[in-house]
Amino acid sequence: MGTFRQHSVLPGFNLALGFTLLYLSLIVLIPISAAFVRTAELTLPEFWDVVTTPRVLASYRLTFGASFAAALLNAIFGLLVAWVLVRYHFPGKKLIDALVDLPFALPTAVAGIALTALYAGNGWFGQYLEPVGLKVAFTPAGVFVALTFIGLPFVVRTVQPVLEDLEPELEEAAATLGATRLHTFLRIIFPAIFPALITGFALAFARAIGEYGSVIFIAGNMPMISEITPLLIITKLEQYDYAGATALAVVMLVISFVLLLIINLLQWWSRSRSSSTV
Repeated sequence: MGTFRQHSVLPGFNLALGFTLLYLSLIVLIPISAAFVRTAELTLPEFWDVVTTPRVLASYRLTFGASFAAALLNAIFGLLVAWVLVRYHFPGKKLIDALVDLPFALPTAVAGIALTALYAGNGWFGQYLEPVGLKVAFTPAGVFVALTFIGLPFVVRTVQPVLEDLEPELEEAAATLGATRLHTFLRIIFPAIFPALITGFALAFARAIGEYGSVIFIAGNMPMISEITPLLIITKLEQYDYAGATALAVVMLVISFVLLLIINLLQWWSRSRSSSTV
């Protein structure tokens, strides 16, 4: 009995792998390696001095702290938005569903200008917030608002398909056994969507760390107060300190790589967990 070979419309493995490696090298690997090569011009003490100055450390705290807080808030309200879009039917649902993707399509600079106009002292929201002591624009709070804006779609679009695939029979069975709505959510629904929720949180966190365009307009960019790490990289480039800029870029690259690795592990865990429950 002859062996069966699956037909594929794509080129052979060797050719396809060659094109894949070539494309990844030109687009990803070579630019990244250039940053490491330029950073290698610094000695280890010089590299450490560049990436641990008080101004840089302050930017780390703001960048990672605001990114984590924004991703956490998006995890909570992104789950709520996804739940409403999946479980309820109401007028304007398709419009709201499309608005979720607006941060994907909107240029980040436009988003930053719009948020600044809203939260500035004379803006629609700022004129009511500042009199009660809530200053948003040109403060770290403005960074948090901008990162929340750009991160919401990652959580919604990650959780939404999982909610759509949940079988309503499970909830009906729990209700017939006397489970309350809260108990059903905590014991049946939440465990099923938790891997996707964590993945959405990680994606929003990773995206916020590298955000630049929407932040610089609303942050105020004050050193030690509202200055993010990507802005410091741009500042060093403008000062022709290429080694210093690439040193900060390498730190961000390493952290981003670790986050992407965690995201892939979470996605693998989510798939394996889903397959084991089938």
